[in-house]
Amino acid sequence: MSSIKIAIVHDWIASYTGAEKCLESFLNIWPDADLFLLVNLFEKDDNFKVFNERKPKTSFLQKSRLIRNNYRKFLFLFPYAIESFDLSKYDLIISSSWAVAKGVITNSRQLHICYCHTPIRYAWDLSIQYLNETGLSKGLRGMITKSILHYIRLWDVSSSNRVDYFIANSKNISGRINKTYRRESEVIYPPVDTRYFNCNVQKEDYYITVSRFVPYKKIDLIIDAFAEMPDRKLVVIGDGPDEKKLKSRLSKNITFLNFQPREKLRSYLQKAKAFIYAAEEDFGIIIIEALSSGTPVIAFNRGGAAETIEHGRTGILFDNQEKESIIKAVNQLESGKFIFNPEELSKEAQKYSKEIFDEKIKKFVEDKLNRR
Repeated sequence: MSSIKIAIVHDWIASYTGAEKCLESFLNIWPDADLFLLVNLFEKDDNFKVFNERKPKTSFLQKSRLIRNNYRKFLFLFPYAIESFDLSKYDLIISSSWAVAKGVITNSRQLHICYCHTPIRYAWDLSIQYLNETGLSKGLRGMITKSILHYIRLWDVSSSNRVDYFIANSKNISGRINKTYRRESEVIYPPVDTRYFNCNVQKEDYYITVSRFVPYKKIDLIIDAFAEMPDRKLVVIGDGPDEKKLKSRLSKNITFLNFQPREKLRSYLQKAKAFIYAAEEDFGIIIIEALSSGTPVIAFNRGGAAETIEHGRTGILFDNQEKESIIKAVNQLESGKFIFNPEELSKEAQKYSKEIFDEKIKKFVEDKLNRR
């Protein structure tokens, strides 16, 4: 593969979450590949050196400070922006897509493989929720927003035909790809740094949740549940647009921390009594990082968690996104009904290691190249 030219296309870099961890692996697997981004909000941040040292090529959206700092409000420009990249000199295009990256223009001589984190959430699964929570379900602004989302959906389905092969990050997303695009996909779970998030058998008396503070993550449910359990301690780590709203719900038994350095995050995960997650997540790398740390998981029984957490063996799953369900699950753990061995939990996480991810991705790409 050393003689072929490779382009890696990622939607944008505005944080370091699961999608960026996948991107980091792609860049390590193919060190000579060129990187393309719609927007890079951390182009001068040393914490994102792994991406910036590749001198990523960005779209015209990057040039305008107004657009760059408010890029989510310019969704209607994303299809045009992604199609503006000239990838004609590349043999292999790998798109890392949860929005529009898969929509790059390619020709018949090129191989395009998309690692799909999800079809565009706010245009499909979360469109009604998005409109209601932003106050855009009615009136003129609502009509305009609905028209934009309609256009995005049409473009999204149409541009799926530009992909030769889809890889899904979970069975959950594979089903979503099939429902949305009528395309088959191979499941390769995202990479988890199981060596770094190593097991700690010594636990302290607190629960933890880690997340971006956006509505669908349901952090408010976790906070409200612990507000009714004043004898249980909760640590909340993260940041995002809902921060002020969530802070207004805090009680004395809840500690609120903003984004934490990686080593501190690891320490909090390793020492927690359990990790709690109430969202329907595409996969949920943070869930496996907690498991790798030897910490059981209490999670909503949908999405990625339903695939990776076994009720009673590696965690406790609850069926309803309600605070009462979270309270019941916490009480189950406290009752001693289930016994979780930290070393066994950590061993279970090894099947999602970075090494396995890298091996499977390389083999998939090489097999498809050899077919051409």
